[in-house]
Amino acid sequence: MDLVVFDLDGTLLDRDSAVSARTAETLRLLADRGIAYTVATGRMLHGSRDVLAGHGFDLPQIFKNGVMVWNPLAQDYSHLSLLAPDEIRHVMDAVTAQQVTPFVFTLEAGNQHAVYHAPVQNAVEERLLNYYIKHPSIIIRPVSELPAAATITNISAIGPHPLVAEIERIVTHEEHLVAFAGSAMEGEHLAWIDIHHSDASKGNAVRRLREQLGATRVICFGDSDNDLSMFAMADECYAPDNARAAIKAAATAVIGHHHADGIADFLRERFSL
Repeated sequence: MDLVVFDLDGTLLDRDSAVSARTAETLRLLADRGIAYTVATGRMLHGSRDVLAGHGFDLPQIFKNGVMVWNPLAQDYSHLSLLAPDEIRHVMDAVTAQQVTPFVFTLEAGNQHAVYHAPVQNAVEERLLNYYIKHPSIIIRPVSELPAAATITNISAIGPHPLVAEIERIVTHEEHLVAFAGSAMEGEHLAWIDIHHSDASKGNAVRRLREQLGATRVICFGDSDNDLSMFAMADECYAPDNARAAIKAAATAVIGHHHADGIADFLRERFSL
């Protein structure tokens, strides 16, 4: 069987972060043909539920770059790659040293998510915090209340490019940590960074899912650095025209732009849908 794996933002979704009508129809055609597909995204589950709903994503779903694998049928996580207490201290030190506010994501009882945060230091961080506050499925607490035995999945931050680059440099030298960073939508001078355990990657998660399903061929789509690990283990990997240059270079081929239904058009031709 073939297993098709989609990144979301900049890949399957259009520039409005939505599944277009043509893409939705293409997913239905894949399901009708019995072609297995799922998602591997840097998003959390709560940030993906609405966009995936009604599009046949019934297989285990990979979130936070492989940190978490959600089984929608069992309504539970089947795999978690968590940060150890000493790793958390190093990350917090690296972020706060740059006068950037860390947002600590945890998994609470009943598979509920929480965000623990230090006092925000500027309007951009405040807007990010308000986004989390408005989300009904996220608990918001001050970092001073973070339990010693908290189940921490990742730590994120947003700030000026030079400060985020320094955080990334520090984290890169930590044996069991990995960081992904990129330009923030909040402004050209800003960057985001997300830090988690190095065991967590899209590639490792897709490899486990491939073994679980007995898939003979993996075909994946992605546009950014966090997709390279699954590109490396896939039989075929495709980058939309809007992808970063390094991703295009690693891809089997470059296909259409994500906002022009590039993935949908490719799948229809690839599988004669």
